[in-house]
Amino acid sequence: MINHTLHDSFAHIATHRLDALDIDVIIAKHKATGALHYHLATDNDENALMIGFATQPMTSRGEAHILEHVVLCGSEKYPVRDPFFSMIKRSLQTFMNAMTAADWTVYPFATQNKNDFFNLLSVYADAVFFPNIHALDFAQEGIRTELDDDGNLHYHGIVFNEMKGAMSGEIEQLYYALAQHVFATTTYHYNSGGDPKCIVDLTHDELVAFHQTHYHPTNAIIMSFGNIAVGEIEAKLHEDALSRFNDTEKPSRGKKLTSVKESRLAEPIRVFDTYTADEMGEKMTHHVMAWLLPTITDPKERLALRLMEGVLVEHAGSPLRAYLDSHPLGTSPSPLLGLDDSHYEMVFYAGLRGSEAAYADEVEQGILELLNTVANGKISDETIQTILHQIELDQRHIGGDSMPYGLTLMLEGFSTAIHGGNPVDVWQIDEHLTWLREQVKKPHWVQQLIRQHLIDNPHRVRLTLSPDVHKAKRQMDEERTKLDTLLSTLTKADKVKITEQTADLKARQNALDDVSILPKVGLSDIPSKISFVKDTIKPIIINGDSRTLHEYHAGTNGLYYYQVVTSLGDMADEILTNPLLPIYLTLLSELGTDKYNARDFQAVQAAHSSGVTARISQRTDLHNKDKMSSYFVVATRALNRKLEAIELVSDVLDGSIFSETDRMRELLQQKQSSWQSRLSGAGHAYAMQTASRNMSRLAKIEYAFSGLPALGALKSFLKSAKDNDDAWQALSERLANLHAQITSLPKDVVLVCESEMVDVLTTKISETLKNTKPYTPNTAKKELPFDELAGILHNDGSEDIAWLISTNVYHNAAVYPATTSDHDDTPALMVLAPFMRNGYLHGAIREKGGAYGGGASFDSNSCAFRFYSYRDPNCAMTFEHFNQSIDWVLDGNHDDEKLEEAIMGIIAGMDKPASPAGEAVKSCFSDLHQRTQAWQQAFRAKILAVSIDDLKRVTKTYLKDKPYQRAVIAPMESADTVKALGFTVKTLG
Repeated sequence: MINHTLHDSFAHIATHRLDALDIDVIIAKHKATGALHYHLATDNDENALMIGFATQPMTSRGEAHILEHVVLCGSEKYPVRDPFFSMIKRSLQTFMNAMTAADWTVYPFATQNKNDFFNLLSVYADAVFFPNIHALDFAQEGIRTELDDDGNLHYHGIVFNEMKGAMSGEIEQLYYALAQHVFATTTYHYNSGGDPKCIVDLTHDELVAFHQTHYHPTNAIIMSFGNIAVGEIEAKLHEDALSRFNDTEKPSRGKKLTSVKESRLAEPIRVFDTYTADEMGEKMTHHVMAWLLPTITDPKERLALRLMEGVLVEHAGSPLRAYLDSHPLGTSPSPLLGLDDSHYEMVFYAGLRGSEAAYADEVEQGILELLNTVANGKISDETIQTILHQIELDQRHIGGDSMPYGLTLMLEGFSTAIHGGNPVDVWQIDEHLTWLREQVKKPHWVQQLIRQHLIDNPHRVRLTLSPDVHKAKRQMDEERTKLDTLLSTLTKADKVKITEQTADLKARQNALDDVSILPKVGLSDIPSKISFVKDTIKPIIINGDSRTLHEYHAGTNGLYYYQVVTSLGDMADEILTNPLLPIYLTLLSELGTDKYNARDFQAVQAAHSSGVTARISQRTDLHNKDKMSSYFVVATRALNRKLEAIELVSDVLDGSIFSETDRMRELLQQKQSSWQSRLSGAGHAYAMQTASRNMSRLAKIEYAFSGLPALGALKSFLKSAKDNDDAWQALSERLANLHAQITSLPKDVVLVCESEMVDVLTTKISETLKNTKPYTPNTAKKELPFDELAGILHNDGSEDIAWLISTNVYHNAAVYPATTSDHDDTPALMVLAPFMRNGYLHGAIREKGGAYGGGASFDSNSCAFRFYSYRDPNCAMTFEHFNQSIDWVLDGNHDDEKLEEAIMGIIAGMDKPASPAGEAVKSCFSDLHQRTQAWQQAFRAKILAVSIDDLKRVTKTYLKDKPYQRAVIAPMESADTVKALGFTVKTLG
């Protein structure tokens, strides 16, 4: 039993039991300062904590975002230059970060080690409440000017470059162009991350003042999760931080910021803007409508609007989504679609992407007419029940696979709490769901919601956002002009001051910190054994054949997780080198079956499951870089009472049809648009993929068919197939043939559920799932643009490639051939990557170079050692740093502490827990790919045994003076620059 006794510095407010989640929520307030503490007490070893503040900037100069960076650069108790990144190296954390939202900032962490938890709490609490906010840290992290050797002035700063990269993204530009009109007077009018052209105007004094106003315990909410007693956590908070607010410098009470409602529009408005684009083609304009809705603090109203959203856009069969999917004046629904409840006041979005500016009125009128049609018509009880089912499914699903479960819960509740609502209403909605189930029985209740909040709501903004191929260069020219104008006003003394600051910053960056004042855990704190969930392997009869069932019992909160797994076996290379495989995986389960058309099938999936997904699970062989183990996986999750989900998986496997070419066109247009808009945010991943393409068979396949060449081929196909029914027919036939080939292979089953559900689920699977069926290859293959991608598999060209996209920064990669997973040198290469990042690359590329990030990694699938940087203002200089890091390893005298930090980082990543279902699935596929528990345990021992000599040996063996490949994702305007550096330039066409 976990002790719920509070520390005597806190006053109890309430305790709520969340039976469905097995959590007690204890709400308390610090008596002296008023800091609120929500503790989620539960029997979970992964303890998490988050300190957050209401931050409400009224400019776009990025003060909230830059402050988030700077407070982590040293504090009163820990006056080292970079305690945040130092603690990443000195901790077994499973998550450490800081996040700036539109009107709040949070500092979360999680760990499975109790000592580590209190170490991190001490560092975080001192950082946020007592930061140094050094002027040079502001210059490094935020913004500064520097003079180059020719006397020209330049802007530098990590957040400045980060936001240059972020704001080159198409979707970010769309959102901020719209938000400033939806919110004309409140904090949401501004870019809390910072608009680069405004960031340059922020001063250090303004940043200090922002901290003094916003980062007081009175304005703070603290949340914690796990099995550490609440009183212990509160004692540490009080002793290390909150008790120190007791004098004139740090008064016990500060200002508590409250959320403000936006002034409402008397009538709708229509606005026009542009975004940066790398080409001026047809169908590139966005039309988006936004309605301002009530606040998030009324849980019933919020849930009602979630239901309204679901009725309109839950799945492809929902009326508004279906209308936008097939709209003749656009290629796909807007990426801003549905309910946004992340702000104090909610917003509903609807619109089109891939349109033309001239269609703005017609698009708007069509959406309004559709809403009127729904509001004036009948909404079936089946539709309502589907949405209620999805709400319950989301509520019961225990996450934690991408972020620790406790932090996920806390973040879900934080935005409600910071705006004055009760986060318990977010964590436990059963009472409000009961209310909602009663409301929907009233005639036309949902229709009235649509009429009240959308049709009759005058606070509506319509944005038309069109491409501008010259905008990026114009922004660069404006920045240059501003700098030249500033330069012309500088006195000799001003220039001396800038030069001195540059020198001072360089000296500060080069200074060795005494990090021994920071707390740490060591190798002795690492658990001796890995966490691995063992399955019960049973036979399961499928069509009279005995196949394998991998059965896992877990606390899944009333859900089951069902996956059908097909080994591609001897056909793996043939299937994986089919250029249509990624297209097939995109379309499968989104199209119709022999029972349902595409839109009806989406409705059926939503009514009974989380949806059916398809993927390939593949790993490079343990010993041979040209071999792979590959599995085709079709999966779903569902409530225990929804056995129909098992039938849905079989419908996808046995009944999928590929003849609905209009729907295929819609889905592929959506895929192309969303893919294109994501490029600037994932540039470093594409750079590494491009540079790794010749390192293993799997790396070459992934580059050819899932990398940037595949995006180019998709664009080419959609253009050539615009009015070509034969092309769609050829695609249909070839996808059907690929489906028949894959589904002809024998099938096994993975089932994760509560123990009492095993028999009923297994019986249903055995009755429903079919094993194999005959396959006859279709040899009359019609050529498509995707087939040109196959040539990449036979191209051993080692040219360095620069892909040009619409961005303002570089993403760089240099990749060296390395080893397979089971090679004796692999553990040392794995440790070498964080050793280089911690000791050299982070300082050179991020702190001194101004990139948002950079480092190194070993990738076992590509059998490669990879250097990378992202949102980087530099190109040539960064590649020099990659090379210099190699010499740094070989020439330096390195101590064992730095080695230990690198090893701990590797082990912490390996030990990061997933959700109960996620842990089971991860263990299952580790076994399938020969990464068994015994193999992983032995591999862990090899990592722990790596020495400095090992690091130097593998650096000399695989990196020093060895051939490598480079790639860069670069701005369109930099073609001449990258050509001069020896890159072959490519565009997506």
